[in-house]
Amino acid sequence: MTATGNTTYFAPELHIPNRTTNIDFYLRFGATENFCLRNDDGSIHVAELDFNGAIFHVHETMRGALEPISAKGVTTVIGLFVPDVETIMQKAIGAGATEIDPTTDHEYGYRQGMFRDPFGHYWQIQQKI
Repeated sequence: MTATGNTTYFAPELHIPNRTTNIDFYLRFGATENFCLRNDDGSIHVAELDFNGAIFHVHETMRGALEPISAKGVTTVIGLFVPDVETIMQKAIGAGATEIDPTTDHEYGYRQGMFRDPFGHYWQIQQKI
């Protein structure tokens, strides 16, 4: 997917530790890689990934940005709406994520589960019910 004319979409940038060479978790999770620019040492500078039409980037830290590991905590929560929360949660955990909150139906009308990816980013997987 690319932005054209009247298309607007949100593409979060997830910071990863400098000198990271492997982002295979995201591919095992189900994302496809649109492009990956590497530094001279083979580490990742920036990669654009697509998860069923949801574009996001992973980027080495720069300009004072923090990634969750060096920040020693959560830097953001990525909300991802999907048709089947449980299937996506299982896929993420099978790919190497850690479950934070199990899939649960909430009184505000969402079915949600949360996991932490290997780089420390929190993902809230959700659907309206």
